[in-house]
Amino acid sequence: MSQGVNENKVYVVGHKNPDTDSICSAIAYAELKTKITGQMHVPRRAGQLNEETQYVLEHFGVKVPPLLSDLRIQVKDVELRKANGLKASESIKTAWAQMKNLNIKALPVTRGDKLEGLITVGDIARSYMDVYDSGILSRSRTQYRNIASTIDGTIITGNEHSYVLNGKVAIVASSRPLMSEFIEEDDLVILGDRTEAQQLAIDLDVGCMVVCGDAKIPDKILKQAKAKEIVLIISPHDTFTVARLINQSIPVRHFMTKDNLVTFRPKDYVDDVREVMARKKFRDFPVLDNRGNFQGFISRRRLLNCRKKQVILVDHNEESQAVDGVEQADVLEIIDHHRLSSIQTIGPVFFRNQPVGCTATIICQMYRENGIKVEPITAGLLCSAIISDTLMFRSPTCTPLDETTARELAEIATIDIESLAQAMFKAGSNLQGKTAEEICFLDFKQFSVNDTLFGVGQVNSMSADELREIKARVLPHMDRIRRNHRLDMIFFMLTNIITESSELLCVGSEAREKALSAFDLNSEPEEIHLKGVVSRKKQLVPAMVEALQQ
Repeated sequence: MSQGVNENKVYVVGHKNPDTDSICSAIAYAELKTKITGQMHVPRRAGQLNEETQYVLEHFGVKVPPLLSDLRIQVKDVELRKANGLKASESIKTAWAQMKNLNIKALPVTRGDKLEGLITVGDIARSYMDVYDSGILSRSRTQYRNIASTIDGTIITGNEHSYVLNGKVAIVASSRPLMSEFIEEDDLVILGDRTEAQQLAIDLDVGCMVVCGDAKIPDKILKQAKAKEIVLIISPHDTFTVARLINQSIPVRHFMTKDNLVTFRPKDYVDDVREVMARKKFRDFPVLDNRGNFQGFISRRRLLNCRKKQVILVDHNEESQAVDGVEQADVLEIIDHHRLSSIQTIGPVFFRNQPVGCTATIICQMYRENGIKVEPITAGLLCSAIISDTLMFRSPTCTPLDETTARELAEIATIDIESLAQAMFKAGSNLQGKTAEEICFLDFKQFSVNDTLFGVGQVNSMSADELREIKARVLPHMDRIRRNHRLDMIFFMLTNIITESSELLCVGSEAREKALSAFDLNSEPEEIHLKGVVSRKKQLVPAMVEALQQ
């Protein structure tokens, strides 16, 4: 039997260091796709939210999407082999019968759902091949009902739930004097239909009598056995067969592997699992949940049939900005408004890219195209995303379609755009308690040109004084941040929404020179002020890419 543990859902996720557009578009598009297809689409975030986005979600009473930090295939994406657990008290014969019936090589030994150990074909083989003395049943605390079941016997007297606690196993085939020499109290004796031998066993206070060949037992013997609480078992097999089979009644706990078990968890990544499997010779490995409950077995063969995570990317199409492990995922769609970049997919995907100021504008179009009504809360989120990405229509990336769409959404959500924008930007520039590195990466994107890896961060504010404070906090630490993240250059935009301009901070070899060249600034100003430059996507990044390519 097999069990698929991967849920049938599609993740909708934006880029790392998510902004308001990335989050709100993921939430809105997941809702749209669920309504269109009937399949569960769930929004996710690829990083920590900034203050502005947190304000927007709280304002509209929307939960923060769960974090999706890695799209690599996990154990939960693999179809596990399900197997019912054995109790530790079950016999190895029972274990063997189940393995044979299911054509498997290992079984879990559980208490409830908790894994106690594993019993394998190898363990059972060793139980047959190793030499055990006649005291093995008592040392392994074998239950009498196990013995009866193993030899196809019937318990006539005694407690079937009790255990062999003392004594040895002995075959009675000799005279009374000889029997008296080696049969002791509490022994388990295997005998035939000789009444004399049966009587002597009772007289010697044995713990259990196994009578072979379905021999008839006199009433006198039955009464005495019952009175002394001797377990009396009748088996249809002959003495040789009973003696051969009886060790198969030993409980699996005596042979199972219980120490240093190699187990995996549903959230473990398959790449890591393969490395562990390569160092071990086992065929099947148990998978446990966080409570130690057995979920199923995973094997090397089952790793070949992993189900990839299905994902839709919004507001980006660059691999460096995507969730880690995206190359292992099944990318179904990309909805974006940025330049075409480096992401690659295994198969063809639905790709929609429009030269507008915000991904939310595209998603709103898709609602209309599919005849789906935008609910007020969703409208509020989409409107907020457009306000954020276009700096309330001041950014050069803003198109007439963005502004028209935002005003239509504002009517649906019954919100005032100017008031919402002011509250959003105020929340976004409130950086109290954050470190310089946290501020730098609040809204940060990474790019690669030839062999140069650079990042661009941005903070927007309506207050020049606030921007000066942020500069004083961030600038002294930027080069250390660059080194820590192994970037060649970092550019940080301090954008004044009111004056529609940005001051550009630069660190890294030739970063300042490249910035001056990109914007054709021939002098050597102490500070780099870029009038009319407020868009990272449309103004700064294209200029820097061109400068780095020269």
